Amino acid sequence: MQTIPGTQAPAQLPTTGTLQRLTVQDAEALALKNNPQISVYRLLALASQQVTRQQKAAYYPDLYGSLTAVKPEEGSRIAAGNLNNPIVYERAAGGLALSQLITDFGRTNNLVATAALHAKAANMNSVATADQIKLAVDQAFYNALQTVALLKVAEQTVSARQLVSDQITTLFQNKLRSQLDVSFANANLAQARLLLLDAQSNQQAALSLLSEILGYASQQPFDLVESAEELKPPPDSVSRLVDEALSNRPEIAAQTYEYQAAQRFQKAERDLLFPSVEALGVVGRTPYSNTVAGVTPFTSWYGAVGANVNIPIFNGFLYPARSREAALRAQADEEQLRDLKDRIANDVRASWLNAITAFNRIGVTQQFVDQTNLAVDLSQTRYSLGLSSIVELSQAQLQQTEAAIQFAAAKYQYQIAESVLRFQIASSSPSGP
Repeated sequence: MQTIPGTQAPAQLPTTGTLQRLTVQDAEALALKNNPQISVYRLLALASQQVTRQQKAAYYPDLYGSLTAVKPEEGSRIAAGNLNNPIVYERAAGGLALSQLITDFGRTNNLVATAALHAKAANMNSVATADQIKLAVDQAFYNALQTVALLKVAEQTVSARQLVSDQITTLFQNKLRSQLDVSFANANLAQARLLLLDAQSNQQAALSLLSEILGYASQQPFDLVESAEELKPPPDSVSRLVDEALSNRPEIAAQTYEYQAAQRFQKAERDLLFPSVEALGVVGRTPYSNTVAGVTPFTSWYGAVGANVNIPIFNGFLYPARSREAALRAQADEEQLRDLKDRIANDVRASWLNAITAFNRIGVTQQFVDQTNLAVDLSQTRYSLGLSSIVELSQAQLQQTEAAIQFAAAKYQYQIAESVLRFQIASSSPSGP
């Protein structure tokens, strides 16, 4: 398959069943190389550069060749239509014609600048797409790690409740516990097994989504490797993050280029009201022509040079309307830029608050786990001594499972929130803002 210049060929993706060790940095690099959205916006950026080249073509001469052969009706003349030379001679000729723009008072220059700014905006959109893909990778990666952690919690819950169920069943068989206790224990065990089924399904769905973002056509078996770095809290001040986002976000740069391009295009449309000056030249040869009264009407070689000035006088107010339309569109682009900055500033503040909340949840859920573990131990002891009912033990087990689930999710939810905050401020740091 032929590769477009300036793009990278997709990497060969392994499709074997062996586990592929994958860190979040590896996943980001793989997605940037293989995700089709990266290629789409890179190709669009390359296409935009060709538009600039198209506009620059007006700076160069326009040269073309012509071959003409005429067989007129004898004694005929052109009598209708536009103003023309009514005499038609029988002839055969070939020649070259050249035209060169001398000046159009800035219109071509503004069109070239417009195309160049659009190309820069396309490049920034390509960068923004890469940032979005990296964010999607981070979210999918940490979601997959979360499902692995929840699967472990579900497996431990099933194991613990199976043990309790076996113990109570044995006690019931020895007539030391009632049938109600066995029913409660078995119900808790069934609930744990349902939790395990959901955890297994969620893990496969998360791995499938991660495989799709990384550019795989089918789900791949990954061995996801967690970072050993200690989690750090978000920065204390959000104002610095907002300033950083307004300076670094490629979307703002792209919209700025679009606004500047609209301004230059408005100037190009205004320049339609000015004249354009072209230099013209032709050269050729007429090897054959008929004779009139024994005189050949054409010399064998011909050539001429000249200049042409086109002066717009009136065309139904077309050019002023086009200039006004371009000016209004430029104002609309300016308002879009202002709106984008406002939205990004708000997104940074919201992401910062979410990151702080997610970081605080880690400590709170750890306390929740410690307390529920203590409650289960005490309830188990009280139940074994006959001081409490199976209802108390079941309630303690349910709270313990809920706490374990929330604690397993808290760490990865913070890492996702941290990735979102890095995306909002356009930071490439893998370890946090």
